[in-house]
Amino acid sequence: MDLPGFGCTGPRPDRDYRIRTYARTVSRFLRELNIPRYTILGNSLGGNIAFDMALDQPDRIEALVLVNATGYPLKTLPKGMQLARKPWARPILRRWLPRSAVERSLSDAVGPGSSIVDGAMITRVHRMWSKPGNKSAFVDFVNTDQVDRTGQLGSITSPTLVLTSGSMPQGFASDIPGAVERIHPDGGHLLPEEQPDWVADAVAEFFHRPR
Repeated sequence: MDLPGFGCTGPRPDRDYRIRTYARTVSRFLRELNIPRYTILGNSLGGNIAFDMALDQPDRIEALVLVNATGYPLKTLPKGMQLARKPWARPILRRWLPRSAVERSLSDAVGPGSSIVDGAMITRVHRMWSKPGNKSAFVDFVNTDQVDRTGQLGSITSPTLVLTSGSMPQGFASDIPGAVERIHPDGGHLLPEEQPDWVADAVAEFFHRPR
């Protein structure tokens, strides 16, 4: 599935881009598929949604995997998000996003040794951003006040694996009781795409460890 405002799904008509709304959307999707319990893995925003679901639906979450998850209040936002919060820039960004800006954003999101950002990837991401309503959805999302729930992480009871990149230290492993952490020294924010084998091996090892 695509999350509303990303990929091919298109924007939400009500422009509600709160994390809890995303979590309810994913939960309803899984209920429609008759999946009562599941392991949920989330990267970046997906990780924020995943731990929100673990907080509100502990009876449905068998395990939780957070990969460079967001959710802690950021002191410094990525440049694109900083720009989208400026009143003068919002009307422009709702209509215009050059391919070069997508290339810069992707390049900033990967580790220094990564080679995954090529012409095909830039074109694919730019086309998705250019779907009707997606640029406006991004502006709306960035300007949505999100509730900081990181103070509640200590109440998560699901077995949790935290995968992070060395340049992006986070507090999930220390804040979630019993969490297991693996750190990739050279990865960037897009760890599942940059290091798919490393991520897959870490998840498989986590699932097969004695409990």
